[in-house]
Amino acid sequence: MNDDSQFMEASATWKHLAERVAGQHWPTAALYVVATPIGNLGDLGLRAWQALRQCDVIAAEDTRSSRPLLDAWGISTPLMAAHRHNEAAAADAIVQRLEAGERVALISDAGAPAVSDPGGRIVRRVREAGYQVVPIPGASAVITALMAAGVTSDENPAFIFAGFAPPKQGARRKWLQKWGAMAAPVVLFESPHRVRATVDDMLAVWGPTRRLSIARELTKRFEQVETLALADAAAWFDAESHRSQGEFVLILHEAEAAVGDAIDAQALTLLDALLEVLSVRDAVKVAAKVSGAPRDALYAVALERSASRDS
Repeated sequence: MNDDSQFMEASATWKHLAERVAGQHWPTAALYVVATPIGNLGDLGLRAWQALRQCDVIAAEDTRSSRPLLDAWGISTPLMAAHRHNEAAAADAIVQRLEAGERVALISDAGAPAVSDPGGRIVRRVREAGYQVVPIPGASAVITALMAAGVTSDENPAFIFAGFAPPKQGARRKWLQKWGAMAAPVVLFESPHRVRATVDDMLAVWGPTRRLSIARELTKRFEQVETLALADAAAWFDAESHRSQGEFVLILHEAEAAVGDAIDAQALTLLDALLEVLSVRDAVKVAAKVSGAPRDALYAVALERSASRDS
């Protein structure tokens, strides 16, 4: 199949899907909370595209930064401002539009509105007024970073999203101490001009062996995701000057002690007995099924104990 035929086939498929989505139920007098790309223009969903086209107005965190996205997708819907400094007034204005039977879309600069972005107050105000809120899912920096880092599993899917760390060192170290003590990986955002200071504070608070995943410029051309010990983080940044540039998602891995604490004494006893007669893989499989302990935690302990026996 040549390029022209592939293009025609893709165009026909897109038209068919667009018509199907456009024909779905689009209630009036509703607020559509729409996730937008976090960097790559191609990550706008088909349903999000239709919602932004069909709404009467789009409430945007920054109308100037949203316009290039809308222009790229051929969306001419009027914009209104809805940011953290006018959120209460914007919420009232949106409710008035809903009273008139309009559809209103809510977007942030990137990603999901009301998730570490303005919009939560607007959503609450709309719900309190008795109007429907329709979430349109899409790109998320948090989920994208977790997908690339591999710090969770189906046996142990927990993680904590903590947003941005405080800007001042003293408050930031207390904040890191609190969140880092949780028995789950901690996901946080950081700006390029503070990322080195935050990582240095992680090292000071949690020591050199704690592991960190650094995700920068997610979905963009120079995307990088690296997992390393905190002791090696400074050298990683210093290796190339551009590594301190861009938008960052940091994942502070769960502390080793917290992983061990997830396994009770009976599960450990069972695991030790199984390791006497089974492979590490099979022992972990059986121990997880019988005890209910997280398989990844059991696997980490099994590897450690197997290595100590062989040494």
